Amino acid sequence: MNTIIVGLQWGDEGKGKVVDYLTEDADVVVRGQGGNNAGHTVIAKGTKYVLHLLPSGILWDSKKNIIGNGVVIDPVGLVQEIQRIESQGISITPEKLLISDRAHVVLPFHKELDAAREAALGDQKIGTTRRGIGPTYADKVNRCGLRVADFLDREFTEQQITRRVAEANEVLARYDLTIFKAEEVIEEVYTAFERLRPHVTNTIPLLHSSWKAGESILFEGAQGTLLDIDFGTYPFVTSSNTTSGGSCTGTGLPPTAIQSVIGVCKAYTTRVGSGPFPTGDEGLSEYLHGLGREFGATTGRPRGCGWLDTVLLRFACMVNGVTGLAVTNVDGLDEYDTLQICTSYDIDGTIHELPPADRKAWDKAVPVYETLPGWKSDTTACASYDELPAQAKAYLTRLGELCGAPISFVGVGPDRAQTLVV
Repeated sequence: MNTIIVGLQWGDEGKGKVVDYLTEDADVVVRGQGGNNAGHTVIAKGTKYVLHLLPSGILWDSKKNIIGNGVVIDPVGLVQEIQRIESQGISITPEKLLISDRAHVVLPFHKELDAAREAALGDQKIGTTRRGIGPTYADKVNRCGLRVADFLDREFTEQQITRRVAEANEVLARYDLTIFKAEEVIEEVYTAFERLRPHVTNTIPLLHSSWKAGESILFEGAQGTLLDIDFGTYPFVTSSNTTSGGSCTGTGLPPTAIQSVIGVCKAYTTRVGSGPFPTGDEGLSEYLHGLGREFGATTGRPRGCGWLDTVLLRFACMVNGVTGLAVTNVDGLDEYDTLQICTSYDIDGTIHELPPADRKAWDKAVPVYETLPGWKSDTTACASYDELPAQAKAYLTRLGELCGAPISFVGVGPDRAQTLVV
């Protein structure tokens, strides 16, 4: 079975753990969009691994991992990530990790252009991770980007980098940001590329061969539905399609190859960066931060936390075609007497069960809550779904009813073993 794992909120839902868990029954794990602005934290056998570009299947032996054409790759960052994961005892060979030659490349000046754009926006800034993702996707759409395959022709690539550095420097100078020298950029990225070269190939026929051979393929999404460039809370979104459709365009496999879509969400809601957050709750944020939870894997920034928002989840399940829900961080609510679930928004007296497209409407969205009893007990030791407290199961059942999708998995802790199958 070929399965897409997709985030249903603003990212950080725990997709890495779900992918890691499901990889046991998969042959191939493929990443199809985003860049190293994403961060997946996986805890396996007591060891913590933080992944940014590497698919989560890299932690398993004998699994094929593919970085697809829809990903934007920071070659320097990827080499550093490989070195860090290898230092933790994980072998990363060319047979285990394959990189699409059609993937676009994040160059050092893209990161500074990211900072320049945020500076230009002032108090309207998006709150990006400043990893150069947006400027790289912009170059891709403007048809002036460089792909991994271009690095095989050094003369051509040096000419293109020299031209782009000159253009970037004109922008950077206006904001007193770092000015680049073309020869230094070329040397830095080519040093990294030579380390990555054995992994580079045309991944599309390989994926089709796996599909036709009946191998199980797991598509690992990055970020979340509400950050999707088309369906998210625009303009406070990322620069790629984070929904299930992006897994097809970002890998070269057609929709007919997909049998299931697992949507991952937390038992509550979190977001980082700027933008609307109707159910944000300062008390819940302080509580979870006090437990040492909800800090970004990529930036370390504290995440805003709030009550479960099924207006957003209902929409996310719709546009992704979710066939099953994986609800993580249920244990984060263990100590609460009562819990709130947002079932709709009141906007100027009109009830909305789906999120608005009008950005001004978000400022007027008042969440309509349903109150459920908490379970006031430790769920982290539960070894099966049946062992969960009755109130926890009732909360999850109501979540599934409001979202229109069945519960398939429940997370009660960060470890691989703390995943309950429903």
